[in-house]
Amino acid sequence: MGCKVNAYEAEAMAAKLREQGVEIVPWESDEADIYIINTCSVTNIADRKSRQMLHKARAKNKEALVIAAGCYVQAKAEELMEDTGVDILLGNNEKGHLIEAIQAYDASFHTEGDGFNKACFVPEIREEQDYEKLSAGQIADNGRVFLKVQDGCNQFCSYCIIPYVRGKIRSRSIEDTLKEVRDFASRGYQEMVLTGIHLSSYGLDTENRNYEYAMDHEIPSTALLSLIRAVAEVPGVKRVRLGSLEPRIITEDFVAALKEIPEICPQFHLSLQSGDDKTLRRMNRHYDTAAFRHSVELLRAAWPDVAITTDVIVGFPGETEEDFLSSYRFVEEIGFYELHVFKYSRRAGTAADRMPGQLTDREKTLRSEKLIALDLEKSDAFRRRFLGREEEVIVEEFMNVDGTEYLTGYNRMYVRYLIPFTDRKKAESKIGQIIKVNAKEICKTCVLAMPTDLL
Repeated sequence: MGCKVNAYEAEAMAAKLREQGVEIVPWESDEADIYIINTCSVTNIADRKSRQMLHKARAKNKEALVIAAGCYVQAKAEELMEDTGVDILLGNNEKGHLIEAIQAYDASFHTEGDGFNKACFVPEIREEQDYEKLSAGQIADNGRVFLKVQDGCNQFCSYCIIPYVRGKIRSRSIEDTLKEVRDFASRGYQEMVLTGIHLSSYGLDTENRNYEYAMDHEIPSTALLSLIRAVAEVPGVKRVRLGSLEPRIITEDFVAALKEIPEICPQFHLSLQSGDDKTLRRMNRHYDTAAFRHSVELLRAAWPDVAITTDVIVGFPGETEEDFLSSYRFVEEIGFYELHVFKYSRRAGTAADRMPGQLTDREKTLRSEKLIALDLEKSDAFRRRFLGREEEVIVEEFMNVDGTEYLTGYNRMYVRYLIPFTDRKKAESKIGQIIKVNAKEICKTCVLAMPTDLL
């Protein structure tokens, strides 16, 4: 559940199970012996969905072993200890010990019988020093793979619980990362997406894991650039894409260095959260709108068709109608390709939870709807740039749209293409490959394109 980091860790746990001869079955199967829910806790809705999934697992097979792992577990371990629907609790940085946790539970269960309730492996994450080594093994995507290279966050934004459930910044070594990149490249994966809880912090922990961010202070990017260059040089890698970045990492030097790496994808997700400076200060974000605008200008000067995507929170405590309109106008000015809109969610233990001026859900919903409508307009305008242009797309899978089946994949700017075909066998042979297409029509969230070579 949740972010791409969680998805990567779920694949890594599945890989460990396969090594033990375990068969991974679809969730839709009638019954499994073990259910593992890798939970999320970024919002109250994520908490609720995590609980629901755990209870659904128990309902599928009351005799099965139900394991709750991840962020919700890290945040609510005491609460989950009272939940009879869960057998094993596995905190963050303990997912690599999944097999040992199952074995320990099994030994205790047989020793203590019905008196044994559950096993809890949830240490204090904020004192964790080391990056937990995990390798995903198999990935469901074709042609593109997400690689976790960083964990933890030191930012402590006033609304966010993640630093409390993920701990301080920790980085994966370049050597360990390259080992996995070479493995995926040898199996035909051509795009590597580098991701983490706070990717912009990559490598900072090697000198000071307590690194604190100051306003107007640039985030050093030397280590991240070294990682990007090393990944791009692996034979078979055609694209390198970056996960969410801090706006402050986008400096002239950083952009100039990226321009020298032909494999880099000109699509950048810069976390905004609000386009109003007063709200940004209350959020404890470490930039203002002027700095964000400058980062976008640097990227657009380097890549005229760069795709800029972002996240925005509406209804933050104390956000007046004037503050929201200020944020709306800034978002409209920047013209993002994609906008992920979130209604502010109170998280116990965070500074924002104690702030006055908490808004109603209706106020948050109305503001969210306005930004979502703006997102559809701007996204449509961005995709229209590609009409009549030849683009390279990594074909990932088949997709059914309104009763018609297409091949689908993304170009370097992360625009999704729908590609018609006539010969399914020939179409199947293109999955995971880069093909050239010509955009003919704009769909709701995609571009309809014809392949240069008929399929």
